[in-house]
Amino acid sequence: MTAFSMNVLFAVVWVAVSGSATFLNFLFGFVISAFAIGLIREQAHGVSYLGRIRRILSLLILFLKELALSAWKVAVLVTRPKLDVKPGIFAFPLTVDRDFEITLLANMITLTPGTLSIDVSEDRRFLYVHAIDCSDIEGTKRDIRDGFEAKIMEAFR
Repeated sequence: MTAFSMNVLFAVVWVAVSGSATFLNFLFGFVISAFAIGLIREQAHGVSYLGRIRRILSLLILFLKELALSAWKVAVLVTRPKLDVKPGIFAFPLTVDRDFEITLLANMITLTPGTLSIDVSEDRRFLYVHAIDCSDIEGTKRDIRDGFEAKIMEAFR
């Protein structure tokens, strides 16, 4: 049983024991059981449930920051009188190897303005990405590797 399903089960038990079947009571039971599971997992030297939630929130914050920054860069780029861009496609070498992680990375890249995930190689070692400006491909690869890919691996491994 995963920690999340156990957390939901404990919250349902809390609602049944307390006799109040409201959303706020369920939410309260969910939060209390999350802390309880976090305490037990830490003592058993397991993966911290609360730590994982914290790392996933960190990934979400990074995505929102990159979304805002890239939207600003694309807006500035397209409002210039002379559109000086070098669009292109590059192969990004993947460190992530699970289907879920590859899909999440591809979607985060696609949702970020100025980039679009095109395909994954058959051996799942490369992700092909179209960028609106490929003047610094190595810098873009470094940003993806040190940003999205590192946070995905941190959150889900």
